[in-house]
Amino acid sequence: MVAGYAIEARGLRKSYGDVDVLEGVDLSVRRGTMFALLGPNGAGKTTTVRILSTLLAADGGTVTINGHDLAGPKRKVREQIGLTGQDTAVDELLTGRENLEMMARLFHLTTAGAKTRATELLAQFDLTDAAGRQVKTYSGGMRRRLDLAISLITSPPVLFLDEPTTGLDPRSRSAMWDAIRELLDGGTTILLTTQYLEEADQLADRIAVIDKGRVVAEGTAAELKRKVGTERLKLAFATAAEAARAHGVTGGVLLDDTVSVAIDQPGQVRRVLNQVADAGLETTGLELSEPTLDDVFHSLTGTTGTAGEKR
Repeated sequence: MVAGYAIEARGLRKSYGDVDVLEGVDLSVRRGTMFALLGPNGAGKTTTVRILSTLLAADGGTVTINGHDLAGPKRKVREQIGLTGQDTAVDELLTGRENLEMMARLFHLTTAGAKTRATELLAQFDLTDAAGRQVKTYSGGMRRRLDLAISLITSPPVLFLDEPTTGLDPRSRSAMWDAIRELLDGGTTILLTTQYLEEADQLADRIAVIDKGRVVAEGTAAELKRKVGTERLKLAFATAAEAARAHGVTGGVLLDDTVSVAIDQPGQVRRVLNQVADAGLETTGLELSEPTLDDVFHSLTGTTGTAGEKR
């Protein structure tokens, strides 16, 4: 495996019966960077994370985490990683401090060490004032911050975040983004799966799009956007049927009553509009803009930018 990469996976395969979930996934994540994994429901994102974090055995392929081979002792790999899953793993009957101290003791910290680390993490994630309250009284955002704090008890150099902000309101999501940026600034390597494309756009150094168990594109957000043209012409129609007809003559991407066309040649906007007019169709609105990750996602996978799943 190549030096400088905290996470390397080659040829990952996983099947459940006759269903192939992963079909040769390759990933390389440089140390101290964030790598986002996007894909539609059932694409295999969570399966990939579960394999990389030692929770699930692959059927084939190789993985190294900070130079430790997953085929070797799992303990050495687990010493390198933290994981925040889709569901919070906290005890609602305990206080925030009690959750942290209990988990710290399970990680073999001394009683004094557990208390000290809990205090540090409560302050880091703005939970000090709520430290003595039962977790069942916490908001969703507070629970997610506590869950993230628990995954960082041992200060792991590699962190897996499986949809960490799902279900959070915009303010709580922004707070989580700030916490994640702080970890990146501190040198933590992060692999993120998310159903919010703007999250990957804002946070990730590199992004991979996975579909039907394969990586279908990888690059920076800017590189991926260039794959669908330098600009996008979005045409709105009165009905989905009219949009479908327009899709047939323009070759754009169809989404309900809207058609999105990649624009990468001079005069192409006029040609598209002429095609629509010649077909006897009338637009109810049009917009020319730079492509977004949602355009990339839809173009590559044929689905909208909702990437949440548990497979």
